Formats: sequence, C-alpha cells, structure tokens
Amino acid sequence: MENLKIPHHIGIIMDGNGRWAESRGKKRTYGHKHGSDNVDRIASYAFERGIKVVSLYAFSTENWQRPKEEVDELMRLLSVYFKRFLSKFVKNKIKVKIMGDVSALTPKLQKEIGDILEKTKDFDGGVLCLGINYGGRQEIVNAVNSLIKNDQPVTVENISNNLYTAELGEPDLIIRTGGEYRLSNFMLFQGAYSELYFTDVLWPDFDENELEKAIESFSGRTRRVGKVL
Repeated sequence: MENLKIPHHIGIIMDGNGRWAESRGKKRTYGHKHGSDNVDRIASYAFERGIKVVSLYAFSTENWQRPKEEVDELMRLLSVYFKRFLSKFVKNKIKVKIMGDVSALTPKLQKEIGDILEKTKDFDGGVLCLGINYGGRQEIVNAVNSLIKNDQPVTVENISNNLYTAELGEPDLIIRTGGEYRLSNFMLFQGAYSELYFTDVLWPDFDENELEKAIESFSGRTRRVGKVL
C-alpha cells in the first residue's frame, strides 16, 4: 500500500511460539524454532519497507523461570541465528545491537554476540536490536544507578541517555503478537508515547502481510505526544 507513514523504529514482542506448537501437537521448542526462522523474514521485510530500527524481544529476564529444556533451546536458537545470518547482516550492512544483560549467558554465546557486534558496528543499512535477558524495569534501575554513581542528576534526558537503546531513539510503534494486551516489561521507558498494535496472530504466523497491517494502522494515527494538534 502506497503513501503510508513508515515508522522509523518499531519494537516487536514476539509472542505465541509455544501455543503455536501446542496447537499442532508439538513441543513448545518446535514453536520457538519456527519463531526464530520468522525473525529474519520480518526484519528483512521491515528494512525493505524503510524502517530503520527493528527492536525484538527475544528473551526476557523472566524467561529464565521457564522449564530448563525450553530455556536451553532458546539459547541454542540464538546461537544458530547469529551463525546463520551473519553473512546476511554483513551483505546488507545491518548493525546488530543488544539490549539486556548478556553476562548471564554462557561464555560461548557471549563471545558469539561480541563477535557480531564488532563485525557490524560501523554498518548503516539498518539496526536490528535484540532484547536478550532484557527487562524494562531493570533497565531503568540500571540507568538511574549509573547516574547516581557518576553524580549526575536523575532527569528524563539523562535516564534516556543511559538506556541500552540510547543511540536508537524511541520506538514509534510497538507490536505484540499472540493475543495478549500488555507490554510485559518491554521498553517501558522508551515506549511512553509509542503507538501500540496488538494482534491475535501468533508469532510464527506473523508474515509480511501482517506487518503491513500494523504499518497501515500506524499510518492512520495522529501522534500528539501530549500536545493538541
């Protein structure tokens, strides 16, 4: 669809992998595999549509409470994802960023993340920001503690400048798949004035057409950010 307002930065809460698998009589890990495959499909299409930053909620601080088998599979899929798509990131000049505390990950995965951050750090073809061991509340606490430690005033601007996403700007649009109507600790500070879009479509089924629907919805909204227009 032409003449749409394209958001600069979108965030996606990728929900529904487990339920997608269970509805097919499969283990939840089967859904995570298909959900991981869908990340490249949607991110690639978003960049083609002119979106400059795509932030994805890959693994939250609360996800550690899931069964060990599921957590282990999620970690394995992260590793597979980085290896599989590194050449594509390089080819398309996509910069990879991470939001979250990666120190809790295995040394192997930390190294893989470090390598891809280093190899893509100077790229300008778009930014793929992955939330790994990420939680919005803890992010705000970390930012405030950093300001206090450095004897800086706690202001909105200073907090914003100390978030994982400081250089990326705030998301214009946050999408949640899977039928839930909450942010679940995702980009709480950054998303204060983001447009929100919720869909019942489970993440593995969220395709280019579904992203187009979200963009169309965003395009039809007036962003006042507290002002009267």
